[in-house]
Amino acid sequence: MNVRPRMTNLFEQLGLDSSEEAIALFIATHQLNAQTFIAEAEFWSEGQRQFLAEKIQSDGEWAIIVDQLNESLHEDSARS
Repeated sequence: MNVRPRMTNLFEQLGLDSSEEAIALFIATHQLNAQTFIAEAEFWSEGQRQFLAEKIQSDGEWAIIVDQLNESLHEDSARS
């Protein structure tokens, strides 16, 4: 069975706490400036960076979730 990717699945794949509270806290505390591409953010490990870049390039269902995370991580810069 193919698991439909969700934000919780993405956080699990990245080796991060995937509870709703942890995801919200991660997003709130890891905001990026408008020029920083999600896969280039300095808080990722090399493995996490590669995973995100691959998923974005694959342009599949995972790319949609990574893009949602990207938008969430840029909320503050989008507001200003």
